[in-house]
Amino acid sequence: MERQFSIRQIMDEQGRIVEPEYREQITEELVMAMYRHLVRTRTFDRKCVSLQRQGRIGTYVPFEGQEACQVGSALALEDGDWMFPTYRDHGAMMTFGRTLTQTLLYWKGRTEGCIPPQGKKIVPPYVPIATQLPQAAGAAYAEKRKGTKNAVIVYFGDGATSEGDFHEGLNFASVFNVPVVFFNQNNQYAISVPITRQMKSKTIAQKALAYDIPGIRIDGNDIFAVYFHTKQALERARNGEGPTLIEAVTWRYGAHTTSDDPSKYRDQEESKRRRETTDPIMRLERFMQQEGFWDENWAIDIQEGVNAEVEQAVAEMERYPSANPEDMFDYVFAEPTWTIAEQKQAYMEWKRGMEG
Repeated sequence: MERQFSIRQIMDEQGRIVEPEYREQITEELVMAMYRHLVRTRTFDRKCVSLQRQGRIGTYVPFEGQEACQVGSALALEDGDWMFPTYRDHGAMMTFGRTLTQTLLYWKGRTEGCIPPQGKKIVPPYVPIATQLPQAAGAAYAEKRKGTKNAVIVYFGDGATSEGDFHEGLNFASVFNVPVVFFNQNNQYAISVPITRQMKSKTIAQKALAYDIPGIRIDGNDIFAVYFHTKQALERARNGEGPTLIEAVTWRYGAHTTSDDPSKYRDQEESKRRRETTDPIMRLERFMQQEGFWDENWAIDIQEGVNAEVEQAVAEMERYPSANPEDMFDYVFAEPTWTIAEQKQAYMEWKRGMEG
């Protein structure tokens, strides 16, 4: 199966193009945009980890190392498309148009952080694992019934493939031939559980065979492979050819969230090695240097501009008052159920005790 679903690359670790058929489509303008988004998302991610450690936002979900998966796939979308993200896909959401301030407000617990920009179909991040897959298939079915050319992308991790929602979503999408791309970021761990404990299958891409849809396996740290293969899958969807399952093989350097210690379960030497060999930003820099696109002063300007953008977003976020925890109980249903009422009462009693 690993031979049948081999990992597809367009750019190798040294920044060399290994699939010449894509060469003419890789313009300087596209590369510059990709680079800026990669730097922007990594800078934002590192800042959020720092903010969490200082107690300025709540528990945060980092993604450093997976930037090419998120940026490359989001750049392949068109304005009318749908995005169904997980709690880790804020890089994709920001690339697709969600502001940095909105993203920070989400991590500060403000409801404003769940509101997409005007005209953008970005669903609020999903925290329950895999529940977004059937819903994304449903949105794609609605677009098909309306007769539009809009497509849907839905993100999930390797752990989500152990959930029933994964199979339900793929089965529904397959049966009704809907325009959806299932984009799996296989960072090889579901929290602390390695993929070898998740499944016996050699790949995630091969699971597409059960639903008679295309399944491809790509190098998730090669932004060109992510961008072009996602774009092709989206075009298939727009043309009425149905869903595609993409497995983007990547590696996250840090923790599952800021509440756990990755050194307890993840090989830190492997992370160090990958920073020096397969890092998505380093790889694109190598390509740019070889192609004559690289300019040190331009790169410094990009980093300084991104730093200023991030700091401005932090300042805007901190002008908002802290979220009211009672909102968690008051806005679930029009009328609270007895279970929610009991939970709220228990919380209020605990809060009074803490304040007293």
